[in-house]
Amino acid sequence: MRFSFWTGNGQSWEDTLEGCRYAEATGWDGIWYADHFMPNEENVDQPIHEAWSVLAAIAASVPRVRIGPLVAGNTYRNPALTAKIATTIDHISGGRVVLGIGAGWQENEHEKYGFDFSTLKGRLDRLDEAVEVITSLLANVRTEYQGTHYTLTDAPLDPKPIQAKVPLLIGGGGRKRTLRTAAMHADEWNYWGMPSDIEELCGVLDAHCEDVGRDPSSIQRSACALMFISEDEEKLSRFRDQDFGRATIVGTPAEVIDVVGQYREVGLDELIVPDFTFGPLKRKKESMDLFIEQVAPEFR
Repeated sequence: MRFSFWTGNGQSWEDTLEGCRYAEATGWDGIWYADHFMPNEENVDQPIHEAWSVLAAIAASVPRVRIGPLVAGNTYRNPALTAKIATTIDHISGGRVVLGIGAGWQENEHEKYGFDFSTLKGRLDRLDEAVEVITSLLANVRTEYQGTHYTLTDAPLDPKPIQAKVPLLIGGGGRKRTLRTAAMHADEWNYWGMPSDIEELCGVLDAHCEDVGRDPSSIQRSACALMFISEDEEKLSRFRDQDFGRATIVGTPAEVIDVVGQYREVGLDELIVPDFTFGPLKRKKESMDLFIEQVAPEFR
């Protein structure tokens, strides 16, 4: 299994860079960054950095690890521009980029910036077309595309990425549309979820793969979960009964090993750990070390 570090985009650039360099130096496999412009809450004045700009800087500053957005909102950029940005960062990184993309969901960003939010169906229709556009641009000398939402005319993408195939990651858990799009186009799929959630959705993804004639094993699967890891039971007790509104792992290293083992049993290839619960840098590094030194070796 791979274990990757997701650094929050509300931090200063200096703290972001230090955390990412620390993750690389201590053996994490990847670095992910959310594509948002403001929080999804009333406090919209909290500073938030733009994802692709930060990823370009990480590509130049942090060696070895895979990097990518988790995930780029398709509604924020023309997909041809997204393909161009990802390709440029692939060159900056020496061939380490993963192109994560999703339909877009955070309504307040669309409202504030004037992005067309459309309907859920409209956003999913755009995503279907976008991944076709991106896949063609990355693979072909020229792309002709006439869709309902996007049109390309004899469009080049030059230079091509360094990687022979930039991995396309599709994020989301929509059973009817998003997972079918992943079955048709994705190299990787991601979802916020505990092992039981991932097992259920992997079954849906596998069924879509069978329907479209795709080998399910050709799509890698990753999951995200908040984490509270500590050897201090008194500290952990404050979090065990809380509902954080999304997948959350709370435990000692031994307990976290049990949960990661469940992820492995349901076929997970990569666990992505956000730093959102780790606190300031000193405490963050302590949590990162506990995981990468005591948990990760059990699965490598």
